[in-house]
Amino acid sequence: MKLCVAMSQYETNHHRITTVVDIKEAIMNHASQRRLRPAVLIIIALTLIWALASVPFALMTGNTEFVIYLGVTFVLMAVVGAVHRVVNLSTVVLACLSFWGLLHMIGGLAPVPESWPIAGDIRVFYSLWLWPIDVTGDGQPDWLKYDQVVHAFGFGITTWVCWQALCAAVRRMTGDGQAPRPTLGLMMLVVAAGMGFGAGNEIVEFLTTLVAATNVGGYVNTGWDLVFNGLGAATAGTAIFLGQGRRP
Repeated sequence: MKLCVAMSQYETNHHRITTVVDIKEAIMNHASQRRLRPAVLIIIALTLIWALASVPFALMTGNTEFVIYLGVTFVLMAVVGAVHRVVNLSTVVLACLSFWGLLHMIGGLAPVPESWPIAGDIRVFYSLWLWPIDVTGDGQPDWLKYDQVVHAFGFGITTWVCWQALCAAVRRMTGDGQAPRPTLGLMMLVVAAGMGFGAGNEIVEFLTTLVAATNVGGYVNTGWDLVFNGLGAATAGTAIFLGQGRRP
């Protein structure tokens, strides 16, 4: 009888110890996930450097459009931080998002030489023709502009963010830690999400034209922006689909 009681007490204590260890490991794992990786800290520092350096430059040049965009950029930086806290975005995605922001600031603030071909009258990188091609046959080049490349890159990365967010949500719902397989249906979903964010960007650009003089362009420019948003999103979706089994 005493032996049975001793065995019962041993099993109870062992269970308690195991439970405490499990809880401790869970807390440590949670803390490690919340702790920013050194590479992420570097990305944050570099992002703050180019963002803060852009503020006086935009004010000195009187670029009201980009003063507004800088405000939007700081809001988006906070949003990305909040998303990363929940989703734990990959370091590569975070680096690409920061690089996209830098390309955006260069596009609107950095001047181009007089000899370089541009669209319109404002000599900044966003007006630069990288490879002037007349697609519509009206005698005017339609693409390829710096602006269009940045649109494709940026909303390709946005599509990748949508995929990582979807994976995190599925893992949380199922509780087994397994990310979903990138099926054709899920890729169509995240590509549509990326294009939706691209359309939201066009709305922001339109609203900006109502309050400030801008270099946004007209209806044709908006149409080409949407085309390149779609190309970027579709390229990202294809890359994710073909790279099945790797880190989402």
